[in-house]
Amino acid sequence: MDELRRRRYLQALGIEVWESRAKGMAATPLTDDRVTGRAPSVDFVASRLPPPASRPVPQDWAGLQAAVAGCRKCRLCETRTNTVFGVGPSHAPLMVVGEGPGADEDARGEPFVGRAGKLLDEMLKAIGRSRKTDTYIANVVKCRPPGNREPAADEAEACRAYLEQQLRLVKPKLIVALGRVAAQRLLVTDTPIGRMRGQRYSWGPDATPLMVTYHPAYLLRSPGDKAKSWEDLKRIHRYLSE
Repeated sequence: MDELRRRRYLQALGIEVWESRAKGMAATPLTDDRVTGRAPSVDFVASRLPPPASRPVPQDWAGLQAAVAGCRKCRLCETRTNTVFGVGPSHAPLMVVGEGPGADEDARGEPFVGRAGKLLDEMLKAIGRSRKTDTYIANVVKCRPPGNREPAADEAEACRAYLEQQLRLVKPKLIVALGRVAAQRLLVTDTPIGRMRGQRYSWGPDATPLMVTYHPAYLLRSPGDKAKSWEDLKRIHRYLSE
């Protein structure tokens, strides 16, 4: 059985399949958690995933943004209005990573501009931070998943190199993952967000510190957890103030 047929068979059974990642690019959590993931879809693996070497990721901001704007690596390009690249100072000390664009973000081409974005701005303001002065904001995927659903594994994988290049260009002092999806993708784990909060991890070959907190959209649905989020924000503030 060839590799493609094997993958289709495993996916039909609902068995998870993961591709190995380039050495040195996976985040290294400072815990003992194991790595798992979600299988990519059959049609994406069969026909849409380009050879890794065929589309090198630009090393500069202008080239990277142009590559994202014209990207057609996954099915999300078919339903987007705009790609949502990122916003903030190019060498911000804090980089915040969310899940993916919603309807407002898709319409405007900017991350976190809806209700969740307003709450994120208030969260940053509470610790003396702003997307205009010292915080860069991006998402795991650059196009809106239809219906605001969670990005599929193959969609996140198609955008992974873009996000990693953004992280390399910004070189933040601290990365903050907003929500389970962003945290699990950056840390390459399936650990629940409740177990990831309150710990410090590292990402990439330079071991950039990374912390995890709840996504603003989750806090809008579950305001009872805002107190926990405030504890996370205080940890973030203390670290950035060191």
